[in-house]
This record gives sequence, structure tokens and C-alpha cells, in this order.
Amino acid sequence: MLRRVELELLNKVIPEYRDAAARGQIELSASPFYHPILPLLCDTDIYLRTHPDSRMPRLRFQHPEDAAEQLERASASHRRLFGRRPVGLWPSEGSVSDAMVPLVARAGFRWMATDELILARTLGVTFSRDDYGHVELPERLYTPYIIRAGGATVACTFRDHVLSDLIGFTYSGWPAETAADDFVSRLVEAGRRYRDRTGGGDALIPIILDGENAWEHFEGGGRPFLRALYRRLSGHPEVRTVTMAEACKGAKQELAGIFPGSWIDANFYIWIGHADDQKAWTQLADAHAALDGATRTAGVDKATLAEAHEELLIAEGSDWFWWYGDDHSSAHDLEFDDLFRRHVRNAYGRLKAPVPDELFVSNISTGASAGTQTEPTALLAPALDGEETSYFEWLGAGTLEIREVAGAMHQTDRRPAVVTLVHFGFDDERMFVRVDATQRVLDLLADGREFSLKFFSPAGLRFSVRQVAGRPAGTFWDRQPAEPFWLERGPGGATVAAGTVLELALPLADLRLGPGEAVAFFVAVFDERAVEVERHPPHRPIELAVPDSLFAAQHWRA
Repeated sequence: MLRRVELELLNKVIPEYRDAAARGQIELSASPFYHPILPLLCDTDIYLRTHPDSRMPRLRFQHPEDAAEQLERASASHRRLFGRRPVGLWPSEGSVSDAMVPLVARAGFRWMATDELILARTLGVTFSRDDYGHVELPERLYTPYIIRAGGATVACTFRDHVLSDLIGFTYSGWPAETAADDFVSRLVEAGRRYRDRTGGGDALIPIILDGENAWEHFEGGGRPFLRALYRRLSGHPEVRTVTMAEACKGAKQELAGIFPGSWIDANFYIWIGHADDQKAWTQLADAHAALDGATRTAGVDKATLAEAHEELLIAEGSDWFWWYGDDHSSAHDLEFDDLFRRHVRNAYGRLKAPVPDELFVSNISTGASAGTQTEPTALLAPALDGEETSYFEWLGAGTLEIREVAGAMHQTDRRPAVVTLVHFGFDDERMFVRVDATQRVLDLLADGREFSLKFFSPAGLRFSVRQVAGRPAGTFWDRQPAEPFWLERGPGGATVAAGTVLELALPLADLRLGPGEAVAFFVAVFDERAVEVERHPPHRPIELAVPDSLFAAQHWRA
């Protein structure tokens, strides 16, 4: 019953907006379809304009065609919902650059908007304010402009940052009538100062704020304040409300380009300034290169290419990058990171191309837990029989406890995860790994399951265990960085024992590892279709080092 009522109300929202727009009471603008930062899609090197000494992604991302598609899709979606194509654009996070201007114009948009700091840096001025918060150059800020770049033009307005933030962050703590009075009085004073400086004419004062964030902090979801404000605006002799399209019709002043940045500090730091961001942009660039290569390859059908491209368009959205770095965080950072990498992996999957191992590792450089991992404390000498022969045989091993098995990655068939605990350690010549499961590992192998150690370091190496001719068998696999296929090397000197648990002994010579060298690996489980259904840990590999003489000496003293 409640759901039916909710859907009934929600289904009225779009028709109400559509009817109000048809009456000319409101204007509806659009934003790029998956909410990407368009200037960064056009060229990530635009960030160097504000941060010339910054580290950058390993691969430059330059795909203005994607920016154009994000705009065209937004326009088409708007027309489908509201019956007409939009003429106004709110670029994601107010992000602008010269490179996007011709794309915006070509998509049919006649105006866009951003922040006053972008205008200040474009003009080379400062919009300082007096003690009451009034702009001291109102004639420069309170007017629409025409941006000319790339052989195209588009009108642009620049929001009053202070007035917009009063609604966004201050007035929620005020009585509604008092806040409305204060706001309108500021508008009136701004208009009078504009006329005094220009000798007449009307000031255009754009007020732009996050439409979804402010109202939850206001009394009554903002309704009392908005009603009080609209009453005053409707009846005030010195104030007239206009749509952005109407306001931009009178744009006369031209700007030969626009400073590249967003409405947050007039730069793109949030979305590309951190090492985590830069890693993600490189992953996008790598995946796009794979898509571009497949596009030029005969035999790849258009539907497959379109599906892969769709995954990348989704991954270009700004909100994935919002949560990377140290400036924003939530309880779901790892989930956002995981979803981003899944979309990029999906693009490779659609193309049937090998997925880079790093897309299975969290991009988050801090705060991403690798699970409940302990480090080895002693050299090992286990009996390799597939059973827990003695409590003491793995006592000095490192461990990874799999607690949240229901949240393991890649459970595409929704079966519960089987791995519960991983032990790992060394003797002088071998690396040992033990895998505990919810069922006897020997039975799982008989059912067609495969267990695999997927090494992140050393790179291009795997060791898999499956049942062959009724017996568990292990083999090494190698892949060169530029090669798409894994090549079977054989069992080498490895020992495999499967019973209640799985026990492995891998010679360091076969792993091509020496004392003190780093080891990083995942434990993966494949089903009978050779589909990976589990990976542990989910976000970052088990990391340790081959024991050296110092480790051995410390163990001896212990």
C-alpha cells in the first residue's frame, strides 16, 4: 500500500515540471548524462593549467568524443522526459574549459553557468567584498557573457558565490521569514550598486547551489523559507525573476576563452589531484585504448563495442573520483571504489580482453583494509597431507581470516563463499599456503572448483589447482605484460595436498623470488564454468616478504 502511494506521488513529479516549463514558469537545464567532468574527458592535461607541478596519470586521457556523447545523451534524455531539448547546461560541478565550448554549442545548448571565481580568473580580477558582503565590482559579475572558443560561442553566467552559499549553508539555522528578508535585501542592494556603477540597467544575479543538499537542514525541508522568499520576490518592485535563457539573450560582452576549473576553488583538484584519482584515470585510459583497438579490429560486432563503451561512459562519472583522496570520505568509500573498477573490468569483459590485475586491487591508497591479516612469525615445516595434522604445524604462519564471506567479490551466481581462512609462510626454500573452506576442499575440487593463487608481485604469475584424472593437480601459469594469454608452465617443483584443507608448497625458485623480495597475491576460486566467483582479500592482496637472514636470526632468538 505504502509503495503504491509513493509511486503514485513520484509519477507526478516529472509531469509537474514538464507542465511548469511549458507555461514558462520555470526553465529546466540539463547536465552531462553520467555526470562526468567534461574538461577532464577532453584532456586530463588541462589540470596542469592550475597545478603545473602536479603528478599526473601515467596515461593522458583525451576523449572529447566521449564528452560530446555525454552531452548528446543528456539532451536526448531531457527531450524524452520533458518533450523538448534543453537549451541550458549546468556542467557537472560547474566545470568548464575552452575545449568543451564547441561541444556544448554543437549539442544545442545556448547557455551554461559556473562560479564567480572562474570569471575572476578569466578576467584577471578579484571579486572582493565590503564588510557587509557586497561585491565591489558588481558591473563585472552581474552580467551575462558570451564565451568564444574553438570557433564556437555559448552564453555563460557566473553565480554569486556568497549569496548562493547563504542559502546552502547559513539560512537553514535562521527563522524562515528572517532569512527571506535578509536575502531579498541583499539582492536589492546588489542591484542598486550595479545601477550606480553602470549608470542604469538591471543586474543579473545568478543564484546557484546544490539542489539536493541544502534542504534537509532547513525546517520543513525548506518549504517555509522558499514560500517566504517567493512571496517577497513576486511582489517586490525592484526585483524580477527570469529564466536563465531569458537572461542570457541580452549577453553582449565577449570573453576570448574561459579559465579551466570547477565551482570548487576554480580547479579540478578533487577529481584528479590525488594519487588515487590519477591511478583511476590511467585505468580508464588503458581501457579506452583497449576499446579503440577492438574498434579497429575486424570481427568485433558493433553491439559488443557499444556495451563496452557504455561501461566506460559510466566509469567517467565524477562521483567515483569524488570519493578518492583525502578531501571527502564516507562509510562506503570501498564500495564506490569497487563499483568503479567493476565497470572498467566489465568493459574488458565485453571485449573478451584480459583484465589487468590492478583492476582487482583497491585504488584507495589509505584506509582500505586488506582484511584481518597477521604476519608470519616463524619459518614453517608443515606436513603436507591436506589435513590439520597438528595444531603446531602452521602456528608461525601469517593468516587472513575471511569474516564477511557474503561480501566476497565476484559471487556472480550468488552462492555463498567457501574460503574461510588462509595461512601463509616460508621455509628456506619454499612458500607455503593453506586454504580452509566451509567444505572439504577435495570435494570442492571434485565438483569442478578451481583454487588459484593470483600473484600481483611477482607480476604475470599464477598457480592453479584443479582435479585432473581424479587427483588434485597444480600448475604454474605465466603471462608477459603485452601478451593477452596465459601460458601453462607446468607443476615445477610444487607440492599439492588436498583433503579437508588445501596445502601448497611452492619453491621460491619457481616463483623467481629471493630473500627480502616482496610477495603479493590473492586467493581466487573458480566454479565449474571457469568463472571467478571469489577473491580474497577483496580490495588489496596479501602482502609479505620472503624471509631473509634478519628474519631467521630474530626467529632463532625468539
